[in-house]
Amino acid sequence: MIWIGSHVSMKAPDYLLGAVKESIGYGSNAFMIYTGPPQNSRRVDVDRFRLEEAAQLMQESGIDPERIIVHAPYIINLANSLKPETADFGAEFLQEELRRVTQIGASTLVLHPGSHIKAGADVGIRWIADRLNQVLDADDSNVVIALETMAGKGTEIGRNFEELQAIRELVNKKDRIGVCLDTCHIHDAGYDLTEFETVLDEFDRILGLDSLKVIHVNDSKNPRGARKDRHENLGHGHIGFETLYGIVHHPRLENVTKILETPWVEDRPPYREEIELLRMEPASAAIEAAAQAVEARKKTAEEAEPGENPAAAAV
Repeated sequence: MIWIGSHVSMKAPDYLLGAVKESIGYGSNAFMIYTGPPQNSRRVDVDRFRLEEAAQLMQESGIDPERIIVHAPYIINLANSLKPETADFGAEFLQEELRRVTQIGASTLVLHPGSHIKAGADVGIRWIADRLNQVLDADDSNVVIALETMAGKGTEIGRNFEELQAIRELVNKKDRIGVCLDTCHIHDAGYDLTEFETVLDEFDRILGLDSLKVIHVNDSKNPRGARKDRHENLGHGHIGFETLYGIVHHPRLENVTKILETPWVEDRPPYREEIELLRMEPASAAIEAAAQAVEARKKTAEEAEPGENPAAAAV
């Protein structure tokens, strides 16, 4: 069995119950949410999330609460030593997010490590670790903060496995630090996913496979090493469907939750179709079906009227 889902919305009036319903509609047995808007600090009280109804529906549908992934908001930057108030705000907000994740019943919180804003990666790593210690030393939950691999855009920290390990090495509660591996990000950072066994061995050597809690399964609009971080639909980018299918079905990653964050197509999410392709067996049939989907989109783009957005085509 593969544990796979996508990012789903969580909004009024159903909140978590609505997220579960959306996930089921995509044929998922896992999903990822934000507890509020990722670009700001506005948050609705968790008591309004319809938690009991969501838990009941998850039980009926075979979704394990362990497969709920929560993503921390983008406004958190623990590495900003040039504006300490920004880093301190991030730490305070992260502490509150941990409480909300615990109330929801999830156990994994994905976090972008942060950007050092030209202060240097070593400085940024120390600042991240210091604030993670501040947060985790005051928190007695079992929620794991999964630091996400980054594409290396600007002054992002987490562009390689070594930087994530350097952060964890400085954290007191190391068992509370995991990793979220984003396929688009590590491809854009320069890792060759066509040699995924080698990449996985390197990850295991530096971070340990037991630290891998989540995989964000995304294709990339950019060639390898571009350091740009632009997600693409599966099979429509520079990584390719066959490579991504192999990652999702890799026997060493069988128990790791996989989450799609691919772009919407024609103003609708592509997750049902992409999850169906990833579940399809044998692999040869899935690869052929994905290739046909790519050709269908190309044909639709070619037939589009002048001025029409070619990207707005069916998967």
